[in-house]
Amino acid sequence: MPKRSKEKTVKRRSSEDELLPKQSRVEHSITPSPLSFDSPSCLFESLIQPMGTEQFFRDYWEKKPLHLQRTDPATASYYQSLFQLSDLKSLCSHNLEYYTDVNVVRCINGKKKDLNKQGQVKSSVLHKSFVQNKATIQFHQPQRFKDELWRIQEKLECFFGGLVGSNVYITPQESQGLPSHYDDVEVFILQLEGQKRWLLYNPTVPLAAEYSVESEERIGSPTHEITMKAGDLLYFPRGTIHQASTPAGVEHSTHLTLSTYQRMSWGDLLLDVFPSVLSDHSKREVSMREGMPRRFILGDGDGLDTSRQMASLLRSLADEIETGKQEVRSTHMKRDFIMNRLPPHSQQHLLTPSGRIPALEDTVCLKHKDHMVITVEPSQERTDEATEMVVFVLHSLKNQRENHMMGESADEEEEEDISRGLQFPLSHLQALLQLQRAEQLAVDQLQLPTAEEKRSLVLSLWSESLLEVL
Repeated sequence: MPKRSKEKTVKRRSSEDELLPKQSRVEHSITPSPLSFDSPSCLFESLIQPMGTEQFFRDYWEKKPLHLQRTDPATASYYQSLFQLSDLKSLCSHNLEYYTDVNVVRCINGKKKDLNKQGQVKSSVLHKSFVQNKATIQFHQPQRFKDELWRIQEKLECFFGGLVGSNVYITPQESQGLPSHYDDVEVFILQLEGQKRWLLYNPTVPLAAEYSVESEERIGSPTHEITMKAGDLLYFPRGTIHQASTPAGVEHSTHLTLSTYQRMSWGDLLLDVFPSVLSDHSKREVSMREGMPRRFILGDGDGLDTSRQMASLLRSLADEIETGKQEVRSTHMKRDFIMNRLPPHSQQHLLTPSGRIPALEDTVCLKHKDHMVITVEPSQERTDEATEMVVFVLHSLKNQRENHMMGESADEEEEEDISRGLQFPLSHLQALLQLQRAEQLAVDQLQLPTAEEKRSLVLSLWSESLLEVL
């Protein structure tokens, strides 16, 4: 699920390319869905049925693989409608680029062979690589083009509270795309067309935090040998070593990989919250502001005494966190998620405020709670005075689906942060938390000192399509 290249806007162009051979057609718009979109939790439960959500997280999540076999033809038909080989015909009418949008590879003798060309993807060249070179076509982030995948992944991002990326892999018979490797993401495989044979191995790095290829000598014998058929689902935790190939007698295999929980460990959370926690603690405790030993940076001094002092300071900080005296605030992880996640499905009508303007006597509620976060951060205004803390309300309503999981530069990200959120004084924090926690709330009950401040707060949220009058 890595963020790949600098974002690029997708534009349509005409194509006179030779198209891929015709495949069996599925009417995408009329294929009934076995998934429930009533809520994020309903969507996930229907995705892993007949397994229950509680059993899945108790027995399998971050622990071991799970293969769910489906014999229902309706499920297989729906899975095929999500993406199929014949879809490459229309997708090649976009400005697709090798490496950025499409990766063409084949595993030969345990090594990955890169078969990518330069520049834009032409279907005639893609067809030749697929048929003559028996290459795997890896399509990056198809939710940028496929509405139903947008719909699914947006709900899953709400369910997990983290980014959910996807890739499609199309592999001809008796061929393999990638060598044995492990990923830094939790993986859900949906078999869309044909069959795929999977070999899974015990992790060499449990719950790995980075991607790595593993040699055949190191991985030993497989713990699971699974043949996925259309409609099946396979889950395995990050760090699980795996490789997959299309069996003989199967024209081709198409599968979708849904991936999540990249850089979402306890360690990642501590890295995010520690700077603000240490800063707050240093303001209250003079012991944290005392100077470290002279020449310590140069390598002098008693290392054991220094370690004991740092351990003592950390224990004091841990005690304050445990007793609730020290507030723990995630900032970077919240921003990264909300700025890079998918917008609500069919978002266009959400960008204009609807309903009447809120008044002091109204009852209101927040909209799209799963698409907004509240952070407390230093003000970005530069002054000679002590740094002032302010409240940001960031949201994803204006995110561009076409850029999802495609990466962006730091400058672009900072500029977009400003355009996709609101800033309030720290005194507004409790009122914002009231709105976030309540199903509905009377405007005059907001914890703000004046009626004008209450009206101004709800008007700002309404103007961003984050609030409505009941």
